[in-house]
Amino acid sequence: MSNGFVLFLMAFLFLGLGYMGVPVAFALMAGVLIATALTPISLESMIGQMFHGIDSETLLAVPFFLLVGELMTSANVTQRMVALAQTMVGHMRGGLAQVVTVFSMFFAGISGSSTADVAVLSRTVAPEMDREGYDRAFTAALIACASTMANLIPPSIMAVVYGATGNVSIGGLFLAGIVPGLLVGIGLMIYSHFFGPAGVLKQRSTFREFGVALRQSSLPLMIPVIIMGGMLSGWFTPTEAGMIACIYILFILIPLLNSGHIKYLPRDFIYTGMLYAIPLAAVAGASAFGWMLAYLRGPDIVASWIADVAGTDPRLIMFFLVVLFVIVGDFVDAVPAIIIFMPIINRLTELGSINGVHMGCVIITTLVFGLITPPYGLSLLVASKFVGVAFTRAMRASLPIYVVFIFTIAFVVLLPDVVLYMPKWLLPESVGCFKNPSGAGYICP
Repeated sequence: MSNGFVLFLMAFLFLGLGYMGVPVAFALMAGVLIATALTPISLESMIGQMFHGIDSETLLAVPFFLLVGELMTSANVTQRMVALAQTMVGHMRGGLAQVVTVFSMFFAGISGSSTADVAVLSRTVAPEMDREGYDRAFTAALIACASTMANLIPPSIMAVVYGATGNVSIGGLFLAGIVPGLLVGIGLMIYSHFFGPAGVLKQRSTFREFGVALRQSSLPLMIPVIIMGGMLSGWFTPTEAGMIACIYILFILIPLLNSGHIKYLPRDFIYTGMLYAIPLAAVAGASAFGWMLAYLRGPDIVASWIADVAGTDPRLIMFFLVVLFVIVGDFVDAVPAIIIFMPIINRLTELGSINGVHMGCVIITTLVFGLITPPYGLSLLVASKFVGVAFTRAMRASLPIYVVFIFTIAFVVLLPDVVLYMPKWLLPESVGCFKNPSGAGYICP
């Protein structure tokens, strides 16, 4: 039986079962196990590959960052950052809409989880927007779109998974994600100002009020400093950074800011474990799926198709991948999508001589767009449920905002020097730079 037929059958089973409502993890495993039965590979070795896919120390960063977001959300510590955002932009047109975006930028530097961001905003800002007369569909769409920055601005869970499976510097991906994250944030603020509801116009906060809000939120805002500062200085790895951030919240933040929440900590740990278990099963299935894809020479087949059209032009290759992942992101969660297609991504990265960090930034930015596009649109789905509006209404309200994401993706593809500026400056070795043998500084290819 030809590799092409087995490859087609595996993909058909995965997509077919997925459309029928079978959970992604089981749809992946079903496709892989049927393909295994048609190849010389033993069932035992494929089961072992599933466990090997989750046996990664780097992936341990994911539950720690999830725990950070859960602790910050359930302990209501984030309310201080919401107050800071209100003193900064609450007086502008569409003040609460601007608060949503600015707060998301703050929280993105803490949790790395879009779902946690949606939960916080839906519980804190959304009720106030409802009282001020904002359309609920707009509120849900804006919260969902703003939450995507959590997967761009470091620490990003998508960047951790991409770096761990693609052998790419996670620190470099963190720094590269700052540019698209800021572009999305600025784009949302511009859209809210010119095209969003006006809201209730508020008086500009005084410098003293801003100073008080900044002082009260200074302890939570230390978390991004701890995470990125420790990683850039080389003191600890991404996994250790997540661990240190959890320790900081457990032993400093919660006791000082909300000591009454200590009795609820076991619940937070259990809930985080449940959150991690869901994608972990998909990671196991996706790892085996990606391995089988590579065994069947799928990357070479796809690379030859793209090479016939795009040649070795890096920009054309990346635009083809953008189209592919916009479609994939509509139906598949980002984490399994990264793992499934990583062999193809690596092959095309080599074909176009593309920097690994740049390619990772393009893929992550594209998959982030999938969080707000139907029919999957996880962030949009969760936001509409929390806000209390039909998913179809929230989807229609988000359509004009897609322009912000399309512009950001195009910017990331076409201007690699801007995207890679921060990694080259702070972590030059993460993008392939090497120390100058004849003097100080680095030489970058």
